[in-house]
Amino acid sequence: MPSKEPSILRSDHLDRRSFLKITSIATAATVVGAAPAGRVAYAAALTKAQREKLTPDDIIALMKNGNQRFRLGKESPHDYLAQQKVSAKGQYPAAVILSCIDSRAPAETIMDLGIGDCFNARVAGNIANDDILGSMEFACKVAGAKVVLVMGHTACGAIKGAIDNVQLGNLTGLLAKIRPAVEATQYRGERSSKNYGFVDAVARKNVELTMADIHRRSAILADMETSGAIKMAGAIYNLETGMVDFFG
Repeated sequence: MPSKEPSILRSDHLDRRSFLKITSIATAATVVGAAPAGRVAYAAALTKAQREKLTPDDIIALMKNGNQRFRLGKESPHDYLAQQKVSAKGQYPAAVILSCIDSRAPAETIMDLGIGDCFNARVAGNIANDDILGSMEFACKVAGAKVVLVMGHTACGAIKGAIDNVQLGNLTGLLAKIRPAVEATQYRGERSSKNYGFVDAVARKNVELTMADIHRRSAILADMETSGAIKMAGAIYNLETGMVDFFG
């Protein structure tokens, strides 16, 4: 049976031969042999050597390509059991993602990533508190991740709550951290949680302010980015289209 091209390469605008050799992010970049019943076996998890050959820009490009596969319904074939077994011996994630807890925006799924490919911190409104900053510093300085991605999404409930100044137990303090984005958003039109154009504009501004907050409050991450060891990026996931819009 003819071998099947790894799906990560189907829409990759990068050097196909080099990535065939150096990366298995999204669990599909390196063919390692044929499995029983004609199945093609893919490299189960990202290795340290493969990750070290990737630049931060390479990793972001692979995330973009993974999202494109997701939107086209051409996701990589994932053997999660194999990924689990291989990654149990050690993890070498390429990125750390700070995203919202919204059940419709799972980062690994919408960017076609597998077990061991990324760290993922999730909190309503994708804000950065001390614990998340410490987790990011661990992910990059200790564990070797090369990309810090802050990802918000459209129609975000936390953003709506901040716009409406909702008061509800511990949620009150969390939403207060999003309020600066509400105030800083320049928008012509109804500044209301019922206006989804405004909600989405605030969501993007919130990502931008979170990125600035990370730079300001984490000297470790700021220094790593200045030296080129890591790259920080922002993104907004569109719940309607499935597209992740990267920026920053």
